Amino acid sequence: MNRWDTSREELYDRAATALGVSFGLPSSMKLCRFQPLEVSIKNVGRSDNEAHAHTFNGILENGSVFETRGNFFGARERTGRQWPADQVKFLPPAVPTKIVCVGRNYHGHLKESNKPPPKEPVVFLKPPSSILAAEAPIVLPSISQRVEYEGEMAVVIGKRCFRVRQDEDVNPYILGYTPLNDVTARDLQRSDVQWILRGKGCDTFCPFGPVLETDHPSPDTKVETRVNGTTRQSATIGEMIFPVDFLIRWITQAMTFEPGD
Repeated sequence: MNRWDTSREELYDRAATALGVSFGLPSSMKLCRFQPLEVSIKNVGRSDNEAHAHTFNGILENGSVFETRGNFFGARERTGRQWPADQVKFLPPAVPTKIVCVGRNYHGHLKESNKPPPKEPVVFLKPPSSILAAEAPIVLPSISQRVEYEGEMAVVIGKRCFRVRQDEDVNPYILGYTPLNDVTARDLQRSDVQWILRGKGCDTFCPFGPVLETDHPSPDTKVETRVNGTTRQSATIGEMIFPVDFLIRWITQAMTFEPGD
C-alpha cells in the first residue's frame, strides 16, 4: 500500500528518521533480522518439504549489516561478517507471541472524529499470522472493499514482564522501537461485532521494521505515514493520551509480555 519512490538506503534512513534518529549514532543500535540474498549451501536449512536460507541477527550501521551472535534480546557481539544493506533481505525485526495494539490513543485523531478521549486504553490484538516484513506486498482480501493504512510506533519487549509496578521503570523491559503499519479493513471493522477480529487481523495486515532502534524516543518524535511520497498522517508521540510507560504497566496487570512481543 505504501510506495517509497526512493532507493532502499533512503527507505532505511526514513524508517529510522520516523523515530527521530539517524544512522551511525554511537548511543544507539539498529537491530535487525535478515537473510543474505546470496547464501552458501552450508547456510541453507532443510525440512521434509522445503529448503530455506538461515536467518541471522545483525546491526545496521552506516549502510552495512554486521552479523551478530549471542542473545538477540541480551548480550551480543559481532562475528566479523558483514553485507551491504542492499544485499540482504530484512525480515520482521521480532517474532512476537502476540501483538497488543492500542486504539484511539492520539488527541489529534479523536478531534478529527469528534470523539471524547477514552477513560481507559482501548486495547486489541493482531494475530502473529498478520506479520509482514517491510517492503513486502500487502494482500488485499477479497472480502473487503476498503483497506486503509494506520502508521504507528511499535514497542518491542526485550525482557519478560508481568504486573509491572506503578513506580517501576519500564525502560529495562523495552528492546527497541520500530515503525508499524496497522493495516485495517475499515468495512469489516465496522460490520463485525468484534470490530478487530477481521478488520485488523487479516494476513499481511501488520508490516513492521526493518530495524529496531534501541534509543528511547523523545516526546517530540514524529510518527508519519507517507503514501506515494505524500504525508497522510503525522503526530508526535507526546500527543498520546496514554504514554508507553503507562500502557506497559496497565496491560501487564492482565497479561505477560514475552521477549519479542
